[in-house]
Amino acid sequence: MKYIRLSKQQLEELHQEFINFLATQSITATEWEMIKLNRPHVAEEELDVFSDLVWEGVLQKVKYLENISEQQMHLFYLAEKEMKLISVKVMNPKIDLRSSEGFGWFKKNWQSDFVEYLVASKAYTDDKNMDKFILIEQGAVITKGELYQWFDKIIE
Repeated sequence: MKYIRLSKQQLEELHQEFINFLATQSITATEWEMIKLNRPHVAEEELDVFSDLVWEGVLQKVKYLENISEQQMHLFYLAEKEMKLISVKVMNPKIDLRSSEGFGWFKKNWQSDFVEYLVASKAYTDDKNMDKFILIEQGAVITKGELYQWFDKIIE
């Protein structure tokens, strides 16, 4: 398995897609029930293969990731040839950017001396999707990129 298995909830939400996946392998609903019952390791392998296929599809499409902690924001734009980062660091220990109050403070004070910015870029390794997946495993979430785009306009 290349990535991680989808959660039970994710698999339930992708129920129809999983049925289609089994159908491409000529596995009927009855046969699937028999596999789960008599050869659970094969069923586990099928879930792993399906999970990897889903992850590959998602990772190929993702363009923006955000990882926001108490005092930092890491905003990623996943361009064709490289990952671009806008990093924001708040120097006020009383601020938690994850809270509405903390983010409200940030919106009022983003140009103050209490906020530092860093812009960087990094080429992908040979496995672009794995590079993206590692960021997700480290806490980044997929977004539409509004924050990144806002900062990108201001920084230019």
